[in-house]
Amino acid sequence: MTNIYSILIITLLLIEFGLETLVDTLNLKQLSAELPLQYRPEFKDFYEPSNYQKYLSYQRAHNHLDQIRRPIQLALTLAFIFLGGFNTLDQCIRQLGYGEILTGLLYIGSLSILSFLIGLPFSIYNTFVIEERHGFNKTSPQTFIVDLFKGLALSITLGAPILALLLTFFEKAGPLAWIYAWTALTCIQIILTFIAPAIILPLFNRFDRLPEGELKNAIQEYAATQNFQLNGIFQMDSSKRSTKSNAFFTGFGKLRRLVLFDTLIQKHTTEELVAVLAHEIGHFKKRHILKSMIFSIISTGLLFYLFSFFLKNSKLFEAFHMNSISVYASLVFIGFLYSPISRLLSILSNYLSRKYEFEADRFARETYGKPDALIKALKKLSMDNLSHLTPHPLKVFLEDTHPPVIQRIAALRKN
Repeated sequence: MTNIYSILIITLLLIEFGLETLVDTLNLKQLSAELPLQYRPEFKDFYEPSNYQKYLSYQRAHNHLDQIRRPIQLALTLAFIFLGGFNTLDQCIRQLGYGEILTGLLYIGSLSILSFLIGLPFSIYNTFVIEERHGFNKTSPQTFIVDLFKGLALSITLGAPILALLLTFFEKAGPLAWIYAWTALTCIQIILTFIAPAIILPLFNRFDRLPEGELKNAIQEYAATQNFQLNGIFQMDSSKRSTKSNAFFTGFGKLRRLVLFDTLIQKHTTEELVAVLAHEIGHFKKRHILKSMIFSIISTGLLFYLFSFFLKNSKLFEAFHMNSISVYASLVFIGFLYSPISRLLSILSNYLSRKYEFEADRFARETYGKPDALIKALKKLSMDNLSHLTPHPLKVFLEDTHPPVIQRIAALRKN
């Protein structure tokens, strides 16, 4: 007898594969041999022919890597399902004789390690071939390996207790388990938002206070005009891994910190950096950070609510050729069924994110009063990071959190 869940899971995997392949194909076709005419007036001083060819090469290299990675991952996933890989792993771990929670931790941890190992060669190639070839990579093999072990240690230290707590709720708390799990995870998420800047981020990078001088004074003066409190302005040693540039805020309220990549400081003028800061403050003033967090919390609640309906579903376990039914395996398998909902939520989240970017740009223009400084910063960031200047509309709609840079520039000039 045909298992409806087997058909559904295969269909969802193939649709996701086909959609991502289509998006990448269309996005690749958007690349033209020369900078499009409508872009030349804006970027003539930033994209010389040699720079533009480097940009084309970078975009194509990433696209081609995805075209290799995606079918391999799909084939391995399907093989693991239909050859009974999920069941074999489960039976091996069950033979150790541990309780349900520890067995679940080992099971999900083992699957995570397998997924990591499959993706590792592509990550290595991306870092040490594509990024290296195009002048971005500054990560040494030693730093790469150390980062891997730090990430693993962090996953065990933070991820394992959180997962154990969630499994305990669904094992013991009955019909209301999803509410308890949702509430607990929300509280943990909020706590991590506060402790990450002080505990987690310094594990990977060094943060030095920005020295006294023109830049620090300009930032503080602008922040004061917006009544925006800062606990500190820091410079992060991002250059030890990449030449790409960025800036971000961490923390809330009086604990807010501004972090500037050292590469950003090296490549931008004071006015451009303050304009970027004004954009980031715009996100706070327009409550974009809070809205995004609320959206994430609601999405998590929906996931747990649906999880409660499919918990220990025998037909679902048959689709994965499982001999034993468990809460922890339910959590893994429902992830396959949740993918279309996750995609829809992602589309909505990305739409809101792009909308927020326009709003933050407008805030920066209105409060700092120097739109040309922000426009120039956006151009430099696009050039320095070799961002896709002409993404396909479908790519933007489905995946992009930021509008195409030419649209942001047009909005800044129009207003």
